[in-house]
Amino acid sequence: MSHLKGIGGIFFKSPDPKKLAVWYASAFDLTVSEYGTFDFNWRESDGSPQERLTLFSPFKESTTYFKPSESSFMVNFIVDDLEALLADLEKKEIPVLPERENADYGRFAWMMDPDGNKIELWQPALKK
Repeated sequence: MSHLKGIGGIFFKSPDPKKLAVWYASAFDLTVSEYGTFDFNWRESDGSPQERLTLFSPFKESTTYFKPSESSFMVNFIVDDLEALLADLEKKEIPVLPERENADYGRFAWMMDPDGNKIELWQPALKK
């Protein structure tokens, strides 16, 4: 069985994401990444040498990335075994969206919660 390892990101819509990012940076002395996100690096409490990352990121209000959700936010959960989690969800008859993505930084799948909020599932790539 796969487990959630943490929150990989909180993504939310804004009429002006760049302006909002500047506000957050100023209010909390944060550094905006080259992608317009705020990156929080951390390690798991088990002493694992694997560094993790949680993003806090405003998106353009017109983004379609959260579709089919109409919600103004999306949560990204870090998982330790995406395929095992997808199999567990299927056994529980919990629908998962058909799209999958493989990127240099990990593998992704998406689902919807009962309130219609999109959830992103992310299995980070192991750093070499």
